[in-house]
Amino acid sequence: MRVLGIDPGLTRCGIGIVEGAVGRPLTMIGVGVILTPSTLALESRLLELDTSINDWISVWSPDCIAVERVFAQHNVRTVMGTAQAAGVALLIAAKSGIPVMMHTPSEVKASVTGSGRANKAQVAQMVAKLLNLTEIPKPVDATDALALAICHIWRGGATAKIASALSIEQARLRKLRA
Repeated sequence: MRVLGIDPGLTRCGIGIVEGAVGRPLTMIGVGVILTPSTLALESRLLELDTSINDWISVWSPDCIAVERVFAQHNVRTVMGTAQAAGVALLIAAKSGIPVMMHTPSEVKASVTGSGRANKAQVAQMVAKLLNLTEIPKPVDATDALALAICHIWRGGATAKIASALSIEQARLRKLRA
């Protein structure tokens, strides 16, 4: 499975591609950060995110996209930019027909480190170890995007199986009622 991880942000949007499966080695395919200057108009910044994310999809053909779920922060301006960037990623996934899953920061931390309370340095060290990297990708947004992709590979398979089983069961129940 090839997963595009997106750590949404308006100024810095982390993006990374990881390939692998549960119980198999993971491989980093690509990693980066999409930068949009705060001097640009909001719509231009969102367009830049759209263009760049679409470029990554065209080049790497991910099977699915994992996006960090926006969580409440005290800084409304920060959370708005993060939510807008996440919205761009979700819309692109829908338009591209690529399955998308959102993961909370604590889910990602728990998947990668074993603790939902791990700090950024611990997450970065584990990402480098899990992907057999000689250096930790910089900045932290890039590492977070890889962590999202790893989380999805490890958690997404189980989530997809549960969703499939529920869908089959719901179809069976509809037949019985008809």
